[in-house]
Amino acid sequence: MSKDVARQVFEIEAQAILGLRERLDAHFERALELLIGCQGRVVVTGLGKSGLIGQKISATLASTGTPSLFLHPVEALHGDLGRIVKGDVVLAVSYSGESPELLALVPALKRLGVPLVSLTGNPRSSLASASEAPLDVSVRKEACPLGLAPTASTTAALAMGDALSMALLERRGFTVEDFAVLHPGGQIGRGLVRIEDVMHAGDKAPVVRPGTSMKDVLFEMTKKRLGMTTVADASGRLLGVLSDGDLRRLIERHGPRTLELRAEECMTREPATIAPREIATRALDLMESRRITSLVVVDERGAVLGVVHLHDLWKTEMI
Repeated sequence: MSKDVARQVFEIEAQAILGLRERLDAHFERALELLIGCQGRVVVTGLGKSGLIGQKISATLASTGTPSLFLHPVEALHGDLGRIVKGDVVLAVSYSGESPELLALVPALKRLGVPLVSLTGNPRSSLASASEAPLDVSVRKEACPLGLAPTASTTAALAMGDALSMALLERRGFTVEDFAVLHPGGQIGRGLVRIEDVMHAGDKAPVVRPGTSMKDVLFEMTKKRLGMTTVADASGRLLGVLSDGDLRRLIERHGPRTLELRAEECMTREPATIAPREIATRALDLMESRRITSLVVVDERGAVLGVVHLHDLWKTEMI
């Protein structure tokens, strides 16, 4: 019985979200224009469950490149209205579109010349009528068996907020690198660490010249303790790499004579590389696809800047 109710909830809420696809009309485009053109912040407001959804929408906007804050409408009416200034855009969430607290804000918004975007379940409501971009998030019915608790309606409003946020992200050209700047902490932040922050650089990076004997190559690999070394010319440009695996295979093939060979005779040419500003997760993907444990970090000229090892990624706790 309980599982049947749960399945019905999933079905009703899924249909509520899918129903929004047909409403991506001129109002949605107008909302995007207002939000992308916002010179200040997107101030999201709402009461009750709509307010909770508004807080999530505001957080998503802020984390994806659109400055935003949540303003409780009651607090706004008791002094916090000063948080809204010319250049802002207000995004109001109210399923009925008739919340007195939200409607009381409208005259002040008009005086300030602040555009109003609304998410309502009633396109003919007072709030929708006062909006420059009223977005219809109505649902056929709530998922609550009693038809009382906001369920499908709040899901639809949240989905529309996500749709706005992601469309804005795309129009802004917001990148993974931008995302990393706004998410320095937590699991997301650890996964978005830049290569330059974890690589072995300077004297810690193993580097030998092409004419270096394999005896000295072995010394460099042992000293830097990364199980490999880069091979670079006098200008620092990467020519190849040598790993401890390469060394074992060379000894099997050439025996003691291996130590008499030169680095350029034994190195792997055109090794996998990565740029210093890349995200650490990309290094992990490249290591997994190539089945290697180290990547050479190079600049735009192909000069060696450092080495990032699988162990360095472990330290970030991203894997």
